[in-house]
Amino acid sequence: MTVTEASAPGKLFIAGEYAVVTPGHPSILVALDQFITVSLEEADTTGTIRSAQYGGLPIPWTREEDQLVIDQRENPFLYITEAVKVTERFIKESGIPLSYFHLSVKSELDNASGKKYGLGSSGAVTVATIKALLKFYAIDPEFELVYKLASLAHLSVKSNGSFGDIAASTYGGWIAYACFDRQWVMDKATELTLTELLKTEWPQLMIRPLTPPANLRLVIGWTGSPASTTHLVDRVNDVRGGIDDFYKTFLGASKTCVNAMIAAFEKGDLQAIQAGIRENRLLLQQLTAHTGVVIETPPLTQLCDLAEKNLGAAKSSGAGGGDCGIVIIDRQSGIIPLISEWEKVGIMNLPLHVFKYVRAAAPIEWKGASE
Repeated sequence: MTVTEASAPGKLFIAGEYAVVTPGHPSILVALDQFITVSLEEADTTGTIRSAQYGGLPIPWTREEDQLVIDQRENPFLYITEAVKVTERFIKESGIPLSYFHLSVKSELDNASGKKYGLGSSGAVTVATIKALLKFYAIDPEFELVYKLASLAHLSVKSNGSFGDIAASTYGGWIAYACFDRQWVMDKATELTLTELLKTEWPQLMIRPLTPPANLRLVIGWTGSPASTTHLVDRVNDVRGGIDDFYKTFLGASKTCVNAMIAAFEKGDLQAIQAGIRENRLLLQQLTAHTGVVIETPPLTQLCDLAEKNLGAAKSSGAGGGDCGIVIIDRQSGIIPLISEWEKVGIMNLPLHVFKYVRAAAPIEWKGASE
């Protein structure tokens, strides 16, 4: 029996966190060489989904009116099942009959004890599932198609994120990213067929590949303390109304900072990129001061301060509250002293590298991207 397989890399945010949840506000992300792999094998009348993260036991699924159905009391695979549903709607609109299949998932995005590193597993598993399905049905898994299908899957589960993890897992490498107008997409989804919606330009969406300076080195530290992005973003959203003036200032400052960093990437200016990292760290500290949501935990502060002491520019990555911190440093600067100091305070260096797809993708731009 033929097995169809597809992988998607994990990600880290470099800059623009929290602001990126607001459509049109830029961020910078990077894809990393740790993967989630989804395998599909054709089945007869009942399919299964299995993952080592949930004991490896196969959970059965069937179809009702050509749509995947799984007992919700048994469903730990929410992102996978939504990815299947939205992708198979597209498959049906393409005139291709649906099949049953066994789906299995392998992940490198957590450690041996199952703790997550904060590398965007929900985005990566959604992207890998959609890529595997498109290949299974002999459709080219083109970058923009995969990104939009994955974003629609996350919208269907009322994700409060920016979908930047989806963009990084789909496009690979270093990217500048701004989220689309969610409400516009949800409104159009009630007016258009799925195929029409996928072919439509989504307002404010930007996904632009970046080339880092040759002397830029990315170092990643893990605090050993996983954090919930959804929970942290919810907490910030809960208090936004009470800090409206500050939040508008924060959004404007973040946009200015990240756009300057994007320009620094395009000029190959490492020092300007490092300056942007430091400025973005200060902005996130101000956000904590106004919201009470702890983004830079004491271990992340140690991680960053030790990096600064060793000639790096550092900040928390993503929603913070634990997980990873990132350091941008000149390749000519040694990192062994930094890693040694991290180890003494319980911070682990993750020896990961940037992952780039061999096939290039066309950028998605919007007119206000460089404002």
